Amino acid sequence: QVQLVESGGGLAQAGGSLRLSCAASGSIFSINTMDWYRQAPGKQRELVASITGGGNTNYADSVKGRFTTSRDNVKNMVYLQMNSLKPEDTAVYYCSNSPDSTTSWRRYWGQGTQVTVSS
Repeated sequence: QVQLVESGGGLAQAGGSLRLSCAASGSIFSINTMDWYRQAPGKQRELVASITGGGNTNYADSVKGRFTTSRDNVKNMVYLQMNSLKPEDTAVYYCSNSPDSTTSWRRYWGQGTQVTVSS
């Protein structure tokens, strides 16, 4: 069982910044790749960023150069620093694990945190 809890969402103006946090607990290890997804109203959930246990990162083209994901494996925390925010970044943001053998190939989701960017 894995528990994921996101925090740090809120309201920001275009051009502003927010930092999301994800606290992981349960049967999850520092080797797990962690993902950030987002879902805007009426749209499918999309992958925004990923970070491996070793700290390698990947980003969607839409956020590359503006968002940075990082992790603290001692604290079991994952972060998403969002800079130069745009109104189109408005969405519910979710933390999730990439399924692998350590999680019995299950993907777990946090409850999500709302990010709203005003123009």
